[in-house]
Amino acid sequence: MEIKKDIRRFKEPSGRYIEKIAGQDRFAFAHSDTNDFYDLIEWSKVGGYQGSIIIFFDFDSGNVYQPFAKKRNVVYSDPVYAEGFYYFLQGDYDEKRITLYRCIPEEFLEKVTELRTEEVNLYNLRIIGNPVHIISQEDCFECCYPRKFSFPMNGNETVMFIEGEKVYFESWVEEGWDEEKDCATDSYQYYCKVIVKDYNGNILSEEVGALYQAADGTWWIA
Repeated sequence: MEIKKDIRRFKEPSGRYIEKIAGQDRFAFAHSDTNDFYDLIEWSKVGGYQGSIIIFFDFDSGNVYQPFAKKRNVVYSDPVYAEGFYYFLQGDYDEKRITLYRCIPEEFLEKVTELRTEEVNLYNLRIIGNPVHIISQEDCFECCYPRKFSFPMNGNETVMFIEGEKVYFESWVEEGWDEEKDCATDSYQYYCKVIVKDYNGNILSEEVGALYQAADGTWWIA
């Protein structure tokens, strides 16, 4: 079958699924394998992990940028775009460290900060923007950079971003579910709420809506 001539190609096609980085239009990214830092602990029990890579795809030039070669027992977070830079985490189980990098692909790459793995909860460890924070969330929300604070959270809540000393959560709500029959009733509803909390976990506001970040970086409540 002939491929349409108007389909563009990146300069190094590899068959990987790519995702656009939220808040901008120029770059997408891909991982070669797992990007869950907690997996490193599980892999260590069976002899270690082969390692993964993170790759950036430039829609302007078609170039493909890989900041680091593949290394055993090393994984990467999803990148975020904030303050004009692309940020990502590198987790190295052998060195017992989590490193935050920022870059502009093919222009520069620099280390922002480094944390010891024993200092952070590796479960759901990730970065969020506005500006950049390193967080984890399980039964408790924890921020470990640039400021350390934590508070309990509900299982239906997800942190979306932190800005102006306020933590913005998206919380899913399910109503009208028949627990006995394990099915939806005629009054079933599934929707989200936006909940804003302070650094002590106190609720400042709550409203029906779902958060979405546009290509220009602004956040919308839908």
